Amino acid sequence: MAHRILVIEDDLVIAKTVTKHVNSWGYESKYATNFQDVLGEFVSFDPQLVLMDIGLPFFNGYHWCREIRKLSKVPIIFISSASDNMNIVLAVNMGGDDFIAKPFDLAVLTAKIQALLRRTYDFAGQTNLLEHHGAILNLSDFTLSFDGNKVDLTRNEHKILQTLLENKGVVVSRETLMTRLWETDSYVDENTLTVNITRLRRKLDSLGLEDFIVTKKGQGYAVQS
Repeated sequence: MAHRILVIEDDLVIAKTVTKHVNSWGYESKYATNFQDVLGEFVSFDPQLVLMDIGLPFFNGYHWCREIRKLSKVPIIFISSASDNMNIVLAVNMGGDDFIAKPFDLAVLTAKIQALLRRTYDFAGQTNLLEHHGAILNLSDFTLSFDGNKVDLTRNEHKILQTLLENKGVVVSRETLMTRLWETDSYVDENTLTVNITRLRRKLDSLGLEDFIVTKKGQGYAVQS
Protein backbone atom coordinates (compact mmCIF):
# COMPACT_ATOMS: atom_id res chain seq x y z
CA MET A 1 0.00 0.00 0.00
CA ALA A 2 1.44 3.37 -1.07
CA HIS A 3 2.30 5.94 1.57
CA ARG A 4 0.08 9.03 1.45
CA ILE A 5 1.81 12.41 1.27
CA LEU A 6 0.01 15.72 1.78
CA VAL A 7 1.53 18.81 0.13
CA ILE A 8 0.61 22.04 1.93
CA GLU A 9 1.86 24.73 -0.47
CA ASP A 10 -0.07 27.78 -1.72
CA ASP A 11 2.00 28.26 -4.90
CA LEU A 12 -0.13 26.14 -7.22
CA VAL A 13 2.69 25.58 -9.73
CA ILE A 14 4.99 24.20 -7.02
CA ALA A 15 2.16 22.22 -5.39
CA LYS A 16 1.19 20.53 -8.67
CA THR A 17 4.82 19.89 -9.67
CA VAL A 18 5.71 18.29 -6.34
CA THR A 19 2.50 16.25 -6.23
CA LYS A 20 3.03 14.94 -9.76
CA HIS A 21 6.67 14.08 -9.03
CA VAL A 22 5.86 12.32 -5.75
CA ASN A 23 3.08 10.31 -7.41
CA SER A 24 5.51 9.22 -10.13
CA TRP A 25 7.54 7.49 -7.40
CA GLY A 26 4.56 5.34 -6.43
CA TYR A 27 3.27 7.41 -3.54
CA GLU A 28 -0.31 8.63 -3.16
CA SER A 29 -0.08 12.40 -2.98
CA LYS A 30 -2.44 15.37 -3.02
CA TYR A 31 -2.09 19.09 -2.40
CA ALA A 32 -4.17 21.12 0.06
CA THR A 33 -6.71 23.57 -1.34
CA ASN A 34 -8.52 24.88 1.77
CA PHE A 35 -5.96 26.97 3.63
CA GLN A 36 -8.53 28.05 6.20
CA ASP A 37 -8.88 24.44 7.36
CA VAL A 38 -5.59 22.68 6.69
CA LEU A 39 -6.17 20.48 9.74
CA GLY A 40 -9.44 19.25 8.25
CA GLU A 41 -7.65 18.28 5.03
CA PHE A 42 -4.98 16.51 7.10
CA VAL A 43 -7.54 14.47 9.03
CA SER A 44 -9.53 13.63 5.90
CA PHE A 45 -6.50 12.44 3.90
CA ASP A 46 -4.69 10.86 6.89
CA PRO A 47 -1.21 11.13 5.32
CA GLN A 48 1.96 9.32 6.41
CA LEU A 49 4.09 12.41 5.62
CA VAL A 50 3.46 16.14 5.20
CA LEU A 51 5.36 18.66 3.05
CA MET A 52 4.68 22.07 4.61
CA ASP A 53 5.39 25.57 3.31
CA ILE A 54 5.88 28.29 5.94
CA GLY A 55 4.25 31.26 4.19
CA LEU A 56 0.60 30.28 3.77
CA PRO A 57 -2.67 32.27 3.58
CA PHE A 58 -4.61 32.84 6.82
CA PHE A 59 -2.23 30.92 9.13
CA ASN A 60 1.44 30.10 8.56
CA GLY A 61 3.02 26.66 8.40
CA TYR A 62 4.23 26.86 12.01
CA HIS A 63 0.63 27.19 13.19
CA TRP A 64 -0.54 24.16 11.22
CA CYS A 65 2.49 22.12 12.28
CA ARG A 66 1.61 22.85 15.91
CA GLU A 67 -2.04 21.87 15.33
CA ILE A 68 -1.07 18.62 13.58
CA ARG A 69 1.31 17.78 16.42
CA LYS A 70 -1.63 17.88 18.85
CA LEU A 71 -3.07 14.90 16.94
CA SER A 72 -0.24 13.05 15.31
CA LYS A 73 3.48 12.32 15.19
CA VAL A 74 3.41 12.08 11.39
CA PRO A 75 6.74 13.29 9.89
CA ILE A 76 6.67 16.87 8.57
CA ILE A 77 9.19 18.33 6.12
CA PHE A 78 9.17 22.11 5.81
CA ILE A 79 9.76 23.48 2.30
CA SER A 80 10.39 27.22 2.25
CA SER A 81 12.42 30.03 0.71
CA ALA A 82 12.69 31.47 4.24
CA SER A 83 15.78 29.36 4.85
CA ASP A 84 17.72 31.52 7.28
CA ASN A 85 18.94 29.84 10.47
CA MET A 86 16.19 31.37 12.61
CA ASN A 87 13.40 29.91 10.46
CA ILE A 88 15.07 26.50 10.30
CA VAL A 89 15.48 26.40 14.09
CA LEU A 90 11.89 27.58 14.56
CA ALA A 91 10.59 24.94 12.15
CA VAL A 92 12.34 22.16 14.08
CA ASN A 93 11.23 23.54 17.44
CA MET A 94 7.62 23.67 16.23
CA GLY A 95 7.72 19.93 15.49
CA GLY A 96 9.20 19.72 11.99
CA ASP A 97 11.43 16.75 11.16
CA ASP A 98 13.39 18.24 8.26
CA PHE A 99 13.78 21.44 6.23
CA ILE A 100 14.35 21.92 2.50
CA ALA A 101 15.15 25.37 1.13
CA LYS A 102 13.49 26.61 -2.07
CA PRO A 103 14.38 26.31 -4.85
CA PHE A 104 15.10 22.63 -4.33
CA ASP A 105 16.06 19.72 -6.56
CA LEU A 106 13.24 17.16 -6.89
CA ALA A 107 15.76 14.31 -6.59
CA VAL A 108 16.90 15.68 -3.21
CA LEU A 109 13.28 16.04 -2.10
CA THR A 110 12.60 12.42 -3.09
CA ALA A 111 15.67 11.17 -1.20
CA LYS A 112 14.60 13.03 1.96
CA ILE A 113 11.03 11.71 1.69
CA GLN A 114 12.25 8.14 1.25
CA ALA A 115 14.68 8.39 4.16
CA LEU A 116 12.13 9.90 6.53
CA LEU A 117 9.43 7.37 5.62
CA ARG A 118 11.92 4.53 6.07
CA ARG A 119 13.03 5.78 9.49
CA THR A 120 9.47 6.38 10.63
CA TYR A 121 7.60 3.34 9.36
CA ASP A 122 10.10 0.51 8.95
CA PHE A 123 10.18 0.12 12.71
CA ALA A 124 6.74 1.35 13.70
CA GLY A 125 3.14 1.03 12.56
CA GLN A 126 1.59 3.71 10.40
CA THR A 127 -0.33 6.46 12.12
CA ASN A 128 -4.06 6.24 11.47
CA LEU A 129 -6.84 8.60 12.43
CA LEU A 130 -10.60 8.10 12.56
CA GLU A 131 -12.76 11.25 12.57
CA HIS A 132 -16.45 11.85 13.27
CA HIS A 133 -18.12 15.22 13.95
CA GLY A 134 -14.73 16.75 14.80
CA ALA A 135 -13.74 14.00 17.26
CA ILE A 136 -10.45 12.40 16.20
CA LEU A 137 -9.37 8.95 17.41
CA ASN A 138 -5.65 8.26 17.03
CA LEU A 139 -5.18 4.52 16.48
CA SER A 140 -1.47 4.65 17.25
CA ASP A 141 -1.42 6.21 20.72
CA PHE A 142 -4.93 5.52 22.16
CA THR A 143 -5.91 9.19 22.38
CA LEU A 144 -9.14 10.99 21.51
CA SER A 145 -9.08 14.68 20.56
CA PHE A 146 -11.86 17.23 20.19
CA ASP A 147 -11.82 21.01 19.94
CA GLY A 148 -8.16 21.29 20.98
CA ASN A 149 -8.47 18.96 23.99
CA LYS A 150 -7.27 15.38 24.34
CA VAL A 151 -7.92 12.39 26.61
CA ASP A 152 -6.14 9.06 26.95
CA LEU A 153 -8.21 5.91 26.47
CA THR A 154 -7.66 2.44 27.89
CA ARG A 155 -7.12 -0.41 25.44
CA ASN A 156 -10.73 -1.58 25.81
CA GLU A 157 -12.21 1.93 25.52
CA HIS A 158 -10.12 2.50 22.43
CA LYS A 159 -11.23 -0.77 20.85
CA ILE A 160 -14.91 -0.02 21.52
CA LEU A 161 -14.73 3.46 20.00
CA GLN A 162 -12.67 2.25 17.05
CA THR A 163 -15.27 -0.43 16.28
CA LEU A 164 -18.13 2.08 16.46
CA LEU A 165 -16.31 4.63 14.26
CA GLU A 166 -15.46 1.96 11.69
CA ASN A 167 -19.19 1.19 11.49
CA LYS A 168 -20.66 4.71 11.28
CA GLY A 169 -24.35 4.60 10.42
CA VAL A 170 -24.63 1.01 11.66
CA VAL A 171 -25.76 -0.33 15.03
CA VAL A 172 -23.03 -2.53 16.52
CA SER A 173 -24.32 -5.34 18.73
CA ARG A 174 -23.01 -5.97 22.23
CA GLU A 175 -21.89 -9.43 21.05
CA THR A 176 -19.77 -7.87 18.30
CA LEU A 177 -18.14 -5.47 20.76
CA MET A 178 -17.40 -8.27 23.22
CA THR A 179 -15.83 -10.31 20.42
CA ARG A 180 -13.56 -7.36 19.54
CA LEU A 181 -12.57 -6.97 23.19
CA TRP A 182 -11.73 -10.68 23.45
CA GLU A 183 -8.98 -10.01 20.92
CA THR A 184 -7.09 -7.94 23.52
CA ASP A 185 -8.53 -9.11 26.84
CA SER A 186 -8.66 -12.64 28.20
CA TYR A 187 -12.06 -12.27 29.89
CA VAL A 188 -14.94 -10.03 28.86
CA ASP A 189 -18.55 -10.45 29.96
CA GLU A 190 -21.69 -8.30 29.72
CA ASN A 191 -20.80 -6.41 32.91
CA THR A 192 -17.25 -5.69 31.71
CA LEU A 193 -18.61 -4.23 28.47
CA THR A 194 -21.14 -2.07 30.34
CA VAL A 195 -18.43 -0.72 32.67
CA ASN A 196 -16.17 0.14 29.71
CA ILE A 197 -18.99 1.85 27.81
CA THR A 198 -19.82 3.94 30.92
CA ARG A 199 -16.18 4.99 31.41
CA LEU A 200 -15.83 5.83 27.72
CA ARG A 201 -18.97 7.99 27.83
CA ARG A 202 -17.58 9.91 30.81
CA LYS A 203 -14.41 10.69 28.87
CA LEU A 204 -16.46 11.74 25.84
CA ASP A 205 -18.57 14.00 28.08
CA SER A 206 -15.39 15.59 29.50
CA LEU A 207 -14.46 16.66 25.95
CA GLY A 208 -17.91 18.11 25.30
CA LEU A 209 -19.07 15.10 23.27
CA GLU A 210 -22.31 14.37 25.13
CA ASP A 211 -24.48 11.63 23.60
CA PHE A 212 -21.70 10.75 21.14
CA ILE A 213 -22.49 7.06 21.71
CA VAL A 214 -26.18 6.24 21.30
CA THR A 215 -27.79 3.17 22.88
CA LYS A 216 -30.19 1.30 20.59
CA LYS A 217 -32.32 -0.70 23.00
CA GLY A 218 -32.23 -4.40 22.27
CA GLN A 219 -29.79 -3.87 19.39
CA GLY A 220 -26.50 -2.38 20.61
CA TYR A 221 -24.66 0.92 20.18
CA ALA A 222 -23.88 3.45 17.46
CA VAL A 223 -22.14 6.81 17.15
CA GLN A 224 -24.53 9.71 16.76
CA SER A 225 -25.37 10.47 13.13
